Amino acid sequence: MRVIARRERPHPGAQLRITDRDGWRITVFATNQSGRIADLEVQHRLRARAEDRIRNLKDTGLRNLPLQGFAQNQIWLELVALASDLLAWTQRLALSATAAVTWEPKRLRLRVLNIAGRVIRSGRREWLRLPRGWPWNDIVLAGHDRLRTLTA
Repeated sequence: MRVIARRERPHPGAQLRITDRDGWRITVFATNQSGRIADLEVQHRLRARAEDRIRNLKDTGLRNLPLQGFAQNQIWLELVALASDLLAWTQRLALSATAAVTWEPKRLRLRVLNIAGRVIRSGRREWLRLPRGWPWNDIVLAGHDRLRTLTA
């Protein structure tokens, strides 16, 4: 087993921790694999992406098992996985040209999914009517237009 420590500058906008000294952040990980340190670090960083997905699953409903029986909770977990996949594909397909592509599920739910909109059909055309003054109307409209061009 070996422990690898790396000193790096936090990315712009990152919140500094109490352990960050003079603007530098120390990143440490332990491994029992052999190989070059750079390759091991890449493998460790790829693992961090998996942990981000796990955190997103917990925000989507994986944090608790609300039902009594095992089979019922198994269905709940399938629904959580389906919801997470739908959010990920919506971000990649519909919201790829907007800032919402990097948002976490909580922020996406607050800003995009909780908006009260109506689809109105008039004169063989469809209109998406959104409330005036909603700060993220342009993101919702861009996603709607993108989905319409993908299905056309």
